[in-house]
Amino acid sequence: MTHRFAFLRRFHFNKPQRIAAVLLLLFLAQGLWLTSRQTLSDRDYQYARCGREMWERPSPLAGYFTSCGNIHDGILAYRLAGLPLTLNLLAERGLDRFRSPEDRVVQTGGEVSSWELRHQLTHVLLLLRLPFLLAGCTLGAGLWWVTRRLYGDLGGYTALALYCFSPAMIKACISPNPEVLAAVAVYGAVYTCIGVAHAMQGPRRKWRPRIVLLTVVLGAAAASHIAALPVAALLGLALMLWVAEGRRSQVLPVMLLASAGALFIVFACYGFSPDAFSYLFRSASGFLWFSLEPVRRFFLTLGNAGVTVASASAALLYLGLGRSRYFGNTAPLLCSLVLLLLVLTGVPGTPSLWALPFLLTFIGGVFADAYESPRGRLALAAAGAIVALQMIFCLLSLPGLL
Repeated sequence: MTHRFAFLRRFHFNKPQRIAAVLLLLFLAQGLWLTSRQTLSDRDYQYARCGREMWERPSPLAGYFTSCGNIHDGILAYRLAGLPLTLNLLAERGLDRFRSPEDRVVQTGGEVSSWELRHQLTHVLLLLRLPFLLAGCTLGAGLWWVTRRLYGDLGGYTALALYCFSPAMIKACISPNPEVLAAVAVYGAVYTCIGVAHAMQGPRRKWRPRIVLLTVVLGAAAASHIAALPVAALLGLALMLWVAEGRRSQVLPVMLLASAGALFIVFACYGFSPDAFSYLFRSASGFLWFSLEPVRRFFLTLGNAGVTVASASAALLYLGLGRSRYFGNTAPLLCSLVLLLLVLTGVPGTPSLWALPFLLTFIGGVFADAYESPRGRLALAAAGAIVALQMIFCLLSLPGLL
């Protein structure tokens, strides 16, 4: 008889996992250090107020979903920003029942505004940022899992080390915003699509759990940013058609089913409010275009010096070594190129940040091939120097860290 928790036996926390955990802890430490040097901003109050309204009470303004208006960029960021404050407030109110009146944390009898929370609850600034810091760690863990599974330990270490010392990603995790959530969702959706395409080569009983997972991930993408669902769905569809030989006629129905389920998840995030949900389709927030400006801005930023050198080196190795030109390296390369060229014309967004995990996956894969070449030690030393360069410029670019 199979043990109910037999899957736990397959989980190991050996040396590779420990090294990855140390790198992710360094990433988290940088984020917490920068958070400790911040103060609450108007944007923080906006996310806190509107996020709490979604969990605690409807908007007092008739015709709008929240007092911020109809959310049209990404509702998930507001919900995640408001959830820790709502839970903390509920916990403190529960504990106040056992405290004397003068020692109670929540002193007011009515509703507590987000402005009052900064005095009545501790660590409001950290609570606002904690979901986004955890999302950044989740993306790093997913990046390491994918690259280690595809390219081995050294390829995974290379990608994760460059990620954990990426100033753009760290700064995206220390303020409430939809960018890091969209990066997690798009990366997860694309590789879940690839997993579904591989499963379609096997028996149908293995399709269902992966299709359900794809629906959930696409739902997270749609809720994180309005442009993330079409981008993830189109990239995933193209890669599924590439992989699913002999099953290509079934790829489109699977993707349409998962996308419909994703829209239902977004509808649920809007509290099943038809007006707020329909505003997504009546606005121009999801419009996209292409430009070379994000590419120049990303690679010419001093904080990305190590990633720039690694990208150029990986591109040369990819073109020069035939063994590197296979699906595992080509897929993240194409995804990163598309995302780096994207420009959002409807609402603010940074698709170049969404491209970062794909670019690092490509770098990790090509470098892993170089490690196995006759000059593997030289390649390993060069990669170590590049990672050290990225680490130095990252620490220098983060205000107050050094």
